[in-house]
Amino acid sequence: MSKILFVMTGADHWTLADGTKHPTGFWAEEAVAPYEAFKAAGHEVVVATPGGVVPPVDQGSLAPEVNGGQENADRVAAVLAAMTELREPARLEDVNLDDYAAVFYPGGHGPMEDLAVNADSGRLLTLALRSGKPLGVVCHAPAALLAATEADGTNTFAGYRVAAFTNAEEIQGGLADKAKWLLQDRLTEAGVPVQVGEPWVPNVVVDRNLVTGQNPASSAPLAVELLKKLG
Repeated sequence: MSKILFVMTGADHWTLADGTKHPTGFWAEEAVAPYEAFKAAGHEVVVATPGGVVPPVDQGSLAPEVNGGQENADRVAAVLAAMTELREPARLEDVNLDDYAAVFYPGGHGPMEDLAVNADSGRLLTLALRSGKPLGVVCHAPAALLAATEADGTNTFAGYRVAAFTNAEEIQGGLADKAKWLLQDRLTEAGVPVQVGEPWVPNVVVDRNLVTGQNPASSAPLAVELLKKLG
């Protein structure tokens, strides 16, 4: 049994271009589907957040219409309620990568607010990438890659192919015209090529030890790829 580190947002809002705070957090499916896969494979999960705050769930991600109906929405909510790891997270600042076999970042708009500019997360991502350990990042969580920079200012992930929440999905989700910036654009500007798939359809990209997914539907197949790398 190995330990897998879940690095999760501590932000319960995303600040829009006009200064308003859009309620958010982590996206339920993106935590639940990999959590279930990793636990079923016999691994231990440890959650870490900036400052050790309890990660807030995006209430919108618990709605029946984004979970294929009420029955699955209830199931996802029940899994979250039973995830004791969420209640007392470690402080991201205190995490030692040596303690973990793999690292996983679930998305939601929360990471756009905090992890995108979090230097501790950026350092951890750089160490994880260089360690060769499996590193999984899904949906909006690739925003965290923006905080991983070299001494000369270049992005640590420059040249790595990734999947991430796309401009098209942000437009269809209704927030693109309100956002300060779009994830696909910012990653591209940082030299991190985004492999764009169809909106809302699973799209997982594997480049060396980095495994990324485009959207919530990509979280379960991403977990499968991450587990393959764990052996």
